[in-house]
Amino acid sequence: MMPGQDSITLDHGMADIAPGVRLHYVTVGAGPRMAVLLHGFPQTWQAWRRVIPLLVKAGYCVVAPDYRGAGHSARPSGGYDKRTMARDIRILVRERLGIGGPLILIGHDIGLMVAYAYAAAFPDEVSHLVVMDAPLPGTAVFDRLRADPRVWQFAFHAVRDIPEMLVAGRERQYVQAFVDARIYDPSAISAAELDAYAAAYAAPGGLRAGFELYRAFDQDIADNREGLARSGKLKMPVLAVGGAVSTTGPLMADMMREVADDVSEFRVPRTGHWIAEENPGAFVERLREFLG
Repeated sequence: MMPGQDSITLDHGMADIAPGVRLHYVTVGAGPRMAVLLHGFPQTWQAWRRVIPLLVKAGYCVVAPDYRGAGHSARPSGGYDKRTMARDIRILVRERLGIGGPLILIGHDIGLMVAYAYAAAFPDEVSHLVVMDAPLPGTAVFDRLRADPRVWQFAFHAVRDIPEMLVAGRERQYVQAFVDARIYDPSAISAAELDAYAAAYAAPGGLRAGFELYRAFDQDIADNREGLARSGKLKMPVLAVGGAVSTTGPLMADMMREVADDVSEFRVPRTGHWIAEENPGAFVERLREFLG
């Protein structure tokens, strides 16, 4: 059961995607439209726990996976470029779950990068793309933010081995500090929820897998620029969502206009970076308007 939502029962599963790669996922809902929710770092599918009941109530089916390296999913040694991670999600949804029809892709943080990679590679499969509060590799906005001292984690996580050495054994403190630096409403993420995130990254290979997401950024930049030059901008409607109090929030729409033709913008009030947890009601209300 979702907390406080006794009528919502999640189905958990594990799916073999490739040799050595199994993804954990949850599914729920019986509506005709399918929303795929992709979380970011240092979180798991549980980042969506307050959004999922609202989407189900609105008549949507939901798939919320732990992407490669996160939560209960496998932590392979490689494959953290976002094109590979997008293929993971496609195999999960299309081949393992047998879901047909167009998808609504909703990605936050690292999940934004995976959702974009999916939409760019398989545009005919995506009816709507929603991207939430993170820079996209390959854009001018990404290049600008990468040099911003407030986005220090990009450089720190990209270093080989040293972040693991410094954070190992202090995962709970690190997750707390990471979340607190990017939040508007500290009550939105409880101590128990932080414990769950920290436990996932304290598991064997968890930190390495999390940092590999960042070490793949140079490959992501090359992939996204090549794809844009080859295929042009996205044609499906895109909703660029930013927190009202967020480093990336004011830049989201301009960033997505670099790579998409049909871009709408929404700044979520009373939120920092953790939009789905800080103000899920306002986010889902605008999402429903966007989806029509």
